[in-house]
Parts: sequence; C-alpha cells; structure tokens
Amino acid sequence: MPTILLLKGWRFFFYANERGEPMHVHARKAGMECKFWLRDADFEAVEAFAHGMGPKDKREVRKIIFEHFEPIAAEWKEFQRRKSP
Repeated sequence: MPTILLLKGWRFFFYANERGEPMHVHARKAGMECKFWLRDADFEAVEAFAHGMGPKDKREVRKIIFEHFEPIAAEWKEFQRRKSP
C-alpha cells in the first residue's frame, strides 16, 4: 500500500492487490476511508465508495485529488508498471 500523498490529515494510497481495476486512489483519515475512480481523459474523479464520511469530507478529498490530479495519475501509472510482470 504505497502512500503517495499526505495532506490535511488524509493519506492517499493504492492497494497492491487491486489488479485489473481502472485508475483510482484511496484516502483515509481517522475512521474515514474512500475510493475515487480517476478518469484521466476527462480530468474527472468519481466516488466509488465512502465510509464514515460526511459531504464536507468528501468535498475536501475530491478537492485535494483535483489539486494533485496529474501527480496522482502519474504515480498510479508508475505503480502499475512496477507491479506488472
């Protein structure tokens, strides 16, 4: 589970065992966790799930994702490249 970003108490990361899934990022803070699908072609982040989060928390995570979209996408691609046989 490589951590790619720590910001405002949120840890953004990928799970290594999620092969074959489209580009996405997880975020966790305290008892809250979420997953957002990232669509590189149209610069979009779509909530896949959220646990223990209110609307304000979801907006904060989404805003962070958009502010760091390109580096997150680049890390995802590199992470996928490294774990491919």
